[in-house]
Amino acid sequence: MKRIAIDMDEVIADFHPKMVATFNRHFSLELAHSEFNLFSLAEEKPEMLQEIFSRVSEDTEFFGDLGVIADSQRVIEALSHRYEIFITTAAMQMPSSFNAKFRWLNTHFPAIKPSNIVFCGNKSIINADYMIDDNAHNFTGFCGEGILYSAPHNLQVTGYRRVKNWQEIENLLL
Repeated sequence: MKRIAIDMDEVIADFHPKMVATFNRHFSLELAHSEFNLFSLAEEKPEMLQEIFSRVSEDTEFFGDLGVIADSQRVIEALSHRYEIFITTAAMQMPSSFNAKFRWLNTHFPAIKPSNIVFCGNKSIINADYMIDDNAHNFTGFCGEGILYSAPHNLQVTGYRRVKNWQEIENLLL
């Protein structure tokens, strides 16, 4: 059975809206969703990014109430009949997120076995045929095919097969 590694934040968990709201509230701003890009922030204003990540990492429940990306549950259920499914999240960047992320996954994706949830840093260690991720740097050193899930921060990235939503993943892999 082929394997699919699926990122959590911005692929199945709707991280962006809560991060934009948290950023706007903390810095008294009114950025629109399309204006907020963590990767640009890392380059242009790293001190702001560090401050917001410190704030988020202090909130051990930040990741516990994120929305679910549309159709991800239905499509992952269908995929699980033809593929071995792993959730791979780079949680080492924010270790305080482990418990909330694990509870979130158990709530919204209860069919994913705990042994198929991988909290990691460098995703090149993942052994799968496909990796669906919003961050192209996670494909570096990955042995399978990286499939880039579109997000505001990666719209200029090229060189990978790209999907905009879970219906496209369904059409591609089923």
